[in-house]
Amino acid sequence: MRSRVPVSFFCLILAPLGLTSCAKRETPVEAGIRTHTLLVGNQNEPATLDPHVVDSLTDGIILTALFEGLTVLDEKTSQALPGVAEKWETSPDGLTYTFHLRGTARWSNGDPVTAGDFAFSFQRILAPEFGSTYSYMLWPIKNAEAFNKGTVKEFSAVGVEAVDERTLRIRLEHPTPYLPALATHSTWMPVHRATIERFGPLNDRGNRWTRPGNLVGNGPFILSEWTPNARVIVTRNPRYWDDAHTKLERVIFFPTEKADTEDHNFRAGQMHITFDVPKSKIATYKAQAPSPLRIDPLLNITYLNFNVTKPPFTDPRVRRALALAIDRDAISKSVLDGAFVAAPTMVPPDCGGYEPRAKEHTDYGEARRLLAEAGFSGGKNFPVVPVQVLNDESQPKMMEALQAMWQRELGIHIAIEPYEQKTLFQNEQTLAHTLALGGWTADFADPVTFLDIFRTGNGQNWTGWGNHEYDSLLDQAAVTADPRKRFVLLQNAETILLETAPVAPIVYRTRTYLIHPAVKNWDPAPLGLHRFQRVELHN
Repeated sequence: MRSRVPVSFFCLILAPLGLTSCAKRETPVEAGIRTHTLLVGNQNEPATLDPHVVDSLTDGIILTALFEGLTVLDEKTSQALPGVAEKWETSPDGLTYTFHLRGTARWSNGDPVTAGDFAFSFQRILAPEFGSTYSYMLWPIKNAEAFNKGTVKEFSAVGVEAVDERTLRIRLEHPTPYLPALATHSTWMPVHRATIERFGPLNDRGNRWTRPGNLVGNGPFILSEWTPNARVIVTRNPRYWDDAHTKLERVIFFPTEKADTEDHNFRAGQMHITFDVPKSKIATYKAQAPSPLRIDPLLNITYLNFNVTKPPFTDPRVRRALALAIDRDAISKSVLDGAFVAAPTMVPPDCGGYEPRAKEHTDYGEARRLLAEAGFSGGKNFPVVPVQVLNDESQPKMMEALQAMWQRELGIHIAIEPYEQKTLFQNEQTLAHTLALGGWTADFADPVTFLDIFRTGNGQNWTGWGNHEYDSLLDQAAVTADPRKRFVLLQNAETILLETAPVAPIVYRTRTYLIHPAVKNWDPAPLGLHRFQRVELHN
């Protein structure tokens, strides 16, 4: 069990930055306000800071400080704003986007950011040998999917053209009205070719170009320190095109897995913003006036992830039985103290105007019938199933509640196995799990971001499941311009997903955290990402 971090420890790690003077009893938070240094809880140790490899929200949060794509995200609306591209045009048929890059956009080493940098970056992430699990985010581009799968060999056939240094033209397979929002995602961020080549092969996912002192980015901050399991520090980038409006001098991210530890550190003046808050303390913080507690909307789903290639979950009746034997309201209200909301669908509410049609429900009788039909009446002969969960405050408690429900109602037993995020993700990616708790935060505000990941062969589909009819419905939706007809196709796809149950929704997460009153311009962000260059610290 991780012990609480004493104040003296923070004095040692922050003193070299001039952030604290323990003799004067100035807390790190007070020193941070004075030196414009934001101290942020970020829950997990980064697995990587390569934007073409990152596949977790917490790693993506750091990337927003280090890199910038053609567009950036407006936190409040989840819509696209100009980034490296100061403007863009769309052809009348919606198949061509022309982005005009800022003449003032620079890499942190002073090189200009060019259209060629974006073209190279797109080729890198789409290269089949690179094996990016998130490459499908670029598939709306003409021939991008075919190149990614190796059926088109030459990148020149992909709809990406650097017209000149400041003009990037992108041709699409079909109209994609949300493309500017899609382009805010980390997979669309440029990388600096010469830097990658300096430290190893372009397609080596273990290339050390992302280490401090090596990394060249184009965002508002520069990576200055990465001490594993302790902190990641980014400092202001004077070559960023809009540096004149950046108020912070540095941001320090702390990978603190336990909400109780974060709570202690916040109250001890060692952190301006936590990633989470202990669910047992939400009511206490709500009663305070003024309260440091913030509860923000988040487009997020927590769900059961069945490995359909391993028995007993090769049988859809078994998966469906477990999905039906979940009291979601009880988990939300009793186990998670109302910080999460019961989830009857895979697509959360308020997601681009979409309204799900099929909804999951609790039916213990039908669950028992299906389990008996599958040969496990009363749980007889059902194996003890290992369930992998994130080693945080919420997931083990959630799984303990499910463990009790399934034992009581179905007579089956599970063994809960907590892991750190990096190992958990690796196990699910390689289908080394039998059952796991998964989570997904939207990449952009559209239902397809929750449904596309379960396409056959999608790099984020960690279930082993595939369904031709499901894929076909998503394909049809992708080329349907009428929003109402498109949503009907997506509703039909979601129905198949729930009925065949490679996954089972449990709860929608809200963003509950503690924030110091000195933090300004920290808006609610349904996608969980913030532009740190907008944030200010002052009393």
